[in-house]
This record gives sequence, C-alpha cells and structure tokens, in this order.
Amino acid sequence: MTDDLAAAVTRLAAVLAQENAALAALDLPAIGALLPEKQAATAALTAARAAAEGARTAERLRPDAAQLAALAAENRRLLERAMTVQTRIMGLVARALPVTAAPGYRAGGAPPATRSPIAFALSARA
Repeated sequence: MTDDLAAAVTRLAAVLAQENAALAALDLPAIGALLPEKQAATAALTAARAAAEGARTAERLRPDAAQLAALAAENRRLLERAMTVQTRIMGLVARALPVTAAPGYRAGGAPPATRSPIAFALSARA
C-alpha cells in the first residue's frame, strides 16, 4: 500500500510540474490537455491515501509530501495569475468592440434614440 501511495504522490507531482510549466508560459492548450491526467492523478492519490495505513507511511513520505505541497502552492499561484491575465484580455476585447445602435423600434416606428453596446459572447477551449 505504501508503494501505491508513493507512486500516486510522484505521479501527481509530475503532472503538477508539467502544468506549472504550461501555466508559466500561458500555454492554454497544454493546460487544458493536462486536465484529465491531473484529475486521474488526484483520484489515484485519494484512493491510495485511503488504502495506506500507519504513521510509518506518513513519515516515509514526508519529503515527497512536502514537494507535492510546494508544487500545489505554485500551481495555485500560477492558476490565479493565468485567470487574471485572461480577465484582462477579455476586458480589452470588450472595450475594443464598437458601440452600435441596437436594431429595434420605438413608438411610432422610429429606431431607438439611445445607443447601447452590442451583446457578445466569447468562448475559448484550452
């Protein structure tokens, strides 16, 4: 059981290291491609942890757990950075769109006197 836990910790650490490199480069397709592996590695760690027994296991894996914790903290920081960058980009796009008169009619068949921004939606798949 301890070997399964050690393998799960190592696997998740490797995935986090890959994702952190992709996040540092803001490589959205690579980040998205890693999601299934990250989910599987996390599930494997959860299952292995539940199956592991005893304090000796925890003591033996302490250095690996510390490395995993450091990678997870860096992963969180980089994810927050990527979300901030993406939000800024969306704001730039929204401000760059022209304001146009919305098609429609008022009483008497005249077009609206006020101008409003056009509705838009963007979707990106990593």
